[in-house]
Amino acid sequence: MEQVFTCSIFVTIIDENFKFIIIKTKMAKISVFNFISLNGCYKGPKEDISWHKQGDKSEEGEYAKRSLKADSILLFGRTTYDMMSSFWPTPEAAKAFPEVAKGMNAAEKIVFSRKLKKADWNNTTLIKGNLIDEVKKLKKSAKKDITILGSGTIITQLSENGLIDSYQFMIDPVVVSNGTSIFDKIKKGLDLKLIETKVFKSGAVLHSYKPKK
Repeated sequence: MEQVFTCSIFVTIIDENFKFIIIKTKMAKISVFNFISLNGCYKGPKEDISWHKQGDKSEEGEYAKRSLKADSILLFGRTTYDMMSSFWPTPEAAKAFPEVAKGMNAAEKIVFSRKLKKADWNNTTLIKGNLIDEVKKLKKSAKKDITILGSGTIITQLSENGLIDSYQFMIDPVVVSNGTSIFDKIKKGLDLKLIETKVFKSGAVLHSYKPKK
């Protein structure tokens, strides 16, 4: 007699000979989480994000801590990876954002880049292949869901190819001059459905969307 145990992505079957058979039941989900300005920018000139000022003890900081506990794979492009990997492993990050730093450093991470020779940040896999082809493979093979942070170019490309399942944008009450749009140079429009809205005391607003089918 077979016994069946399920999780969000895999089903485990123990057959009559007590052998484990693991069958994937569905593809991993890819989500976006980014903070953006009122005018839709996710970074200013020279990669500046100093306008996003919510601290570790703020509502937004607490939300970030809870989000990291979801234990998804974090996905970056090279520019975002360079910025993240130069900050989160440092003593300064551990002091200012202890729980978030711990979560970021422990999380499984993927960086897409053809220029990087290696990825030294803890638990990081470097992928050099075609973005679209490799992400399609990841959706089929990943044991966890995947969250994209920053990485506007990757978000744009994956959105155009229908590979993103949900979007979360935390909109800060600021306007960034000469910034870069989260969907910079997108060639194919998106039609999204608002799923949830959360308002923070700081004036920031979190909007959650899913693509309309």
